[in-house]
This record gives sequence, C-alpha cells and structure tokens, in this order.
Amino acid sequence: MVGRDLVFRPSGSSPSVGLILYPGGKVPPAAYAPAARGIAAGSGALVAIVDVPFNFAVFDIDGADRTIRANPSIATWVVGGHSLGGAMAAQYAASHPGAVDGLVLWASYSAADLSASGLEVVSVHGSVDAGAETFTSAANTARLPADATLVEIAGGNHEQMGWYTGQPNDPPATIARSEQQARVVAATVELLERLTPG
Repeated sequence: MVGRDLVFRPSGSSPSVGLILYPGGKVPPAAYAPAARGIAAGSGALVAIVDVPFNFAVFDIDGADRTIRANPSIATWVVGGHSLGGAMAAQYAASHPGAVDGLVLWASYSAADLSASGLEVVSVHGSVDAGAETFTSAANTARLPADATLVEIAGGNHEQMGWYTGQPNDPPATIARSEQQARVVAATVELLERLTPG
C-alpha cells in the first residue's frame, strides 16, 4: 500500500509498466481490487487504486503522483478509472503532459481535449449503461486520439465495472458481473501490453 492506496504487483517479476486507477464517485477503492488483481496478473504491470477523499476523485486529481513517486523504477505509466474516476484520470493526463503514456476509461469520457496527446487510449463501457450514448458521442470521442480503442460490452451496465451495488438509475445487466469484469480486464491488459517493452 502507498498510504491507503491499494497496490497490486505481479508475482515473480519486476514491472516496467504501471497503471493507476481512480475509483468512481462514492465507490470505495476495494470495489476495483478484483479487476486490479486480474490486470496485474495478466499484464505483468503494477496496478494501484487511488484512495481519494470521500471516495470522490475530484478531490485528489493528483493522487497518481503518490504511486509514481513511490515507484521510480517504472518509466511507463497509464492512468485510468471508472466513471468520475476516469474523467479525473483524463484530467490528470491533460494537466501532466509527458507524465503518462496511456489512458483507460471505464464507463467514462474525457472532458479535456487529448486528441493530439499521443496517448494510448482504451474506452470500455457496457451496452445497457444509461451513460453509453455520452461515452460514445461524437463530441467526446473527438477529444480522444483518433486511434483510441472503443470497446462495448454487450449486456454490461455501469456498476458491474466494479464490485459494488446500488448505482442509481443503472439498468440491470444482462450478463454476469464476472463476465463483464473479464472483458474489462482483457481490454485493459491489451492496452498495457502495447506499452510493455519487448
């Protein structure tokens, strides 16, 4: 752990890439621990989940700095997050040019223009998520690099991007949480593998 941040390291290897995740609004970091563990195991990357005040990433947009400072041997960093957390990760990337090489958006979008950033980007959402049209709108996708990868999970909703319940106005998913999580992990691992040397 870095302070109260949750950190997952792959067993038996020294990671060269790190992913820092920001939780969704009002969602505890531990809700993303199963995905983080799977991503670390599948990609060989270090994965950290930022513990933000009141579970609102807007109060600690620079939270990624803690993990970056604590791991000076890692040269390649990716930030990301779920919902509000993804938006704040995008804001971090925009306000720290050159600090990160990639962005992972889970049921989220960037309010900052990152179209010329050169970042590797993956945006993942469930097809029945009430916000799906927002995440995939022409205006929001235009803020991402032209080669950003967009992944729609058929039957997935908003809260199944993590392990929690009670998401307001969230339509019920038509696939199991474990299946949606596996798709989220796979899409994220694929991005990290593109940034892993060798």
